[in-house]
Amino acid sequence: MSHVMIPEGYRSTLSLYDTQEAIALIKKTFESNLSHALHLKRVSAPLFVDGASGLNDDLNGVERPVSFDMLETGEEAQVVHSLAKWKRYALQRYHFPVGEGLYTDMNAIRRDETLDNLHSVYVDQWDWEKVIREEDRNLETLKDTVTRIVTAICITLDRIKWEYPQVKTALCRDVTFVTSQELEDLYPDKTPKERENLFLKEHKTACILQIGGKLKSGQPHDGRAPDYDDWDLNCDIMFWDDLLDCALEISSMGIRVSPASLERQLILAHKEERRKLPFHQALLKGPSPSAAASARAACACCCWARPISARCSPPTGTPPPARPARKQALFCCNIYFNIFHIIKRAVLREKEKQLFSNQEGSTSAGFWDCALWSSSNFCFMVGL
Repeated sequence: MSHVMIPEGYRSTLSLYDTQEAIALIKKTFESNLSHALHLKRVSAPLFVDGASGLNDDLNGVERPVSFDMLETGEEAQVVHSLAKWKRYALQRYHFPVGEGLYTDMNAIRRDETLDNLHSVYVDQWDWEKVIREEDRNLETLKDTVTRIVTAICITLDRIKWEYPQVKTALCRDVTFVTSQELEDLYPDKTPKERENLFLKEHKTACILQIGGKLKSGQPHDGRAPDYDDWDLNCDIMFWDDLLDCALEISSMGIRVSPASLERQLILAHKEERRKLPFHQALLKGPSPSAAASARAACACCCWARPISARCSPPTGTPPPARPARKQALFCCNIYFNIFHIIKRAVLREKEKQLFSNQEGSTSAGFWDCALWSSSNFCFMVGL
């Protein structure tokens, strides 16, 4: 049964064709912002995987995949739920060095999804994953990644509002971090979804940390598969949606499991039989690269004309040769422009400033003031 709700008096600010153009612009702009902020390269993703490989992701641990048999081989294939495990496998196949990774535009079918304004049987989302160092498996790394993703989303919204001034959506760049246990302590008599709505209505942009394990109440905040995120190092990124009057999960992310955390979580989830699967055996034996990943992105950011998620884990084995340190994407202060960009931005800057100066109540800086880069030397500046 569908639970889709159309708000009373709702009327789209864009025509049907303009909405499709805006979605195309969002995909193009956000992919560029995200890949620059996290040092990612685009790769192609599979629509289905071998059901016996262990590569498919069962999300909360109970969802059934769509499967079919292949006439030529007689093997069973499964349409992907997400690429959480495949991405970690792909990192190793592509030989990405520490600090770099991949992103892809994923399509999936989730037959057991509850249908409402935020969920669909058909999934179109961005997934990403990058290699990190063992010493970077910590909350500081996770929080820094969250800040970069939120910034990429807000910059994308700035670009959309510059192109379509009638779009009045406003997003807060300041992220409030809270653990799932702290959320339960704040609202002990509420359900997890009610806690999210109450917290997001006040803080507008939030990141809920440490999801999957049992809380003091004996129940987890939300379900999480035991074999990709470390439950102590994961999170959900959420924005407050004024139109739907609820919290909107834009990204589900975390640090990837280590052999120790994988073993522990398989026991806690009573999924010890998965140790026999090829993917799990490879992780338990090592070596396997550490990674950061992002999954659900397309649909939510496009609620304002598609969402994102991220997951991470540590590198093992022989590290690659040392490489020159990159400038940090969010804090670089040197901007290099080629002549074409200087001329282009000089012509457009005044017009853009006039446009944004007339939009009162916006929580984001003007587009040109917060996202500047050249075609030859990338620099990402944030108007915080």
